[in-house]
Amino acid sequence: MSQNISLVILCAGNSTRFGLDTKKQWLRIEHAPLWHFVMQKLRHYYGFDSVIVTAHKDEVNYMHNFIDDSNIRIVAGGNTRQESMKNALQHIDTSHVMVTDVARACISEQNILNLIKHIDDADCIVPFMSVSDTVIFENSTIDRDEVKLIQTPQLSKTSILKNALECNTHYTDDSSAIQSAGGTIKYVVGEQCAKKLTHAKDLQDLSCLNAPSPNTFTGFGYDVHQFEQNKPMLLGGVTLDVAYGFKAHSDGDVLIHSIIDALLGACGAGDIGEFFPDTDAHYKNANSAKLLTHITTFIRNIGYEIINIDVSIIAEQPKITPYKSSIKENLSTLLNLPKQFINIKASTSEKMGFIGKKEGVAVHSIATLKYYNWRTQS
Repeated sequence: MSQNISLVILCAGNSTRFGLDTKKQWLRIEHAPLWHFVMQKLRHYYGFDSVIVTAHKDEVNYMHNFIDDSNIRIVAGGNTRQESMKNALQHIDTSHVMVTDVARACISEQNILNLIKHIDDADCIVPFMSVSDTVIFENSTIDRDEVKLIQTPQLSKTSILKNALECNTHYTDDSSAIQSAGGTIKYVVGEQCAKKLTHAKDLQDLSCLNAPSPNTFTGFGYDVHQFEQNKPMLLGGVTLDVAYGFKAHSDGDVLIHSIIDALLGACGAGDIGEFFPDTDAHYKNANSAKLLTHITTFIRNIGYEIINIDVSIIAEQPKITPYKSSIKENLSTLLNLPKQFINIKASTSEKMGFIGKKEGVAVHSIATLKYYNWRTQS
């Protein structure tokens, strides 16, 4: 029977302590990112009225690829846990809210139902683990029976939690905020399997997580720009020794733009215009190499590795062959990918069309990705 409860899953962080190339919320469990895996598991345990997932602002749009239920909402998080909580709570109108960190990946159904069983016992229901070892605080032994290791999820009265967070003090969990505001706390026994994923080595203790799928993913990119006199020409981030460049809102690096679209296509993240719109003055004359670095970081953050890049440049002019080696070297650095996995081809259009008339250049790119295999890194 529904108890008028919403669920909040916090996963807007940068995983600075995690120590792997991919953010922990984007580790793939078969095909599912960890945040989605946790969300579906908890929704299976209980019929929450609504679900709010907080996301890094750069990942909000991409997260929508995984959502097909109007009761699930993705909202941008903040720079701190508390800011993310406040953003999430703006979208909640149920009497109670259950909040969990995405890092608690293996929570059991019994744990969730036990929290709900005690819903009327206090303003905040909190799972905890006891301490079995001797505890020293400031060089003195203290009673370990008085020490509690606090876990999430925590189940709170929504109105009280909202009020408790309206302060300048930053709390590491909901119960601390509610207790400081004078609310009541009910502690219930938690579980070892709800261990928090903080460091990469913690993955070894999370037996509920399956390895990522071995599938590969291919994306195609295409871009074209016409020439503009008396402008530097950049191709693959390398300056070519010619008296003309590309007409464009940014620096016009047609090769990098094509690669960006191929990378975004392979992971289903849209196109370059969605990330760097040409209507935004911020990207006027933007350095395309920096844009590629941003996208490469995004690709790795959301759980992918780049396998290889294949590029075809179609141009009557300038001559590409003298610059191939330099372009490959530069792309290797920008993509953090060994040169052996980058291929660059150059061809002409046999004097046909606008390229044949020496009016511009076109580039086709193919990118192949795979999921980051955290199993081999942890």
